[in-house]
Amino acid sequence: MTHHILRIDASARRTGSISRELNDRLIARFATEGETQVTTRDLTDALPQIDEAWIGANFTPEADRTDDQRARLALSDSLVAELEAADTLIIGLPIYNFGVPAALKAWIDLVARAGRTFRYTAEGPRGLLEGKRAIITVASGGTEMGSDIDFATGYLRHVLGFIGIEDVQFIRADRTAIDMEGTVRAAQDAVDAMPLAA
Repeated sequence: MTHHILRIDASARRTGSISRELNDRLIARFATEGETQVTTRDLTDALPQIDEAWIGANFTPEADRTDDQRARLALSDSLVAELEAADTLIIGLPIYNFGVPAALKAWIDLVARAGRTFRYTAEGPRGLLEGKRAIITVASGGTEMGSDIDFATGYLRHVLGFIGIEDVQFIRADRTAIDMEGTVRAAQDAVDAMPLAA
């Protein structure tokens, strides 16, 4: 059976990016374990910010949407379809100014959609993308993952859980400004040791 992977790269750097290198390493590991199909979404190819027209289209019942509204949601529909098709998400998360990159936040805004990836119930919101796994490769110069100034990893874990993805694991290459070689080597070792079975 083919294992479907959605790879998301959020680093602004196409070369010299630690999170991209770790994503490459993870993909290579999965490829040795069996047949894989990888869909790559590189967020340096900028995504639009949601706006008033997009919100209006999103909250219009599907049967009532105009052609223009459908066109406004077309990219979001494609991004959601990529999520729905994936068994595993591999997300490169560089920490910029203590939080997630703006490009990753734009992706989140386009895929967190009521009725598509979550729904409201009497017991509160329920994620609709259950049964998937996410592996997050974290890269940071000076922000230690899990510290009081890390506003990225907890946020991303919460957002993924909100849309139903509860199995979230992190590979950390944090504080590279302090010990680049040791930090990257430890992250590479973590990739090599990670069990690939969900």
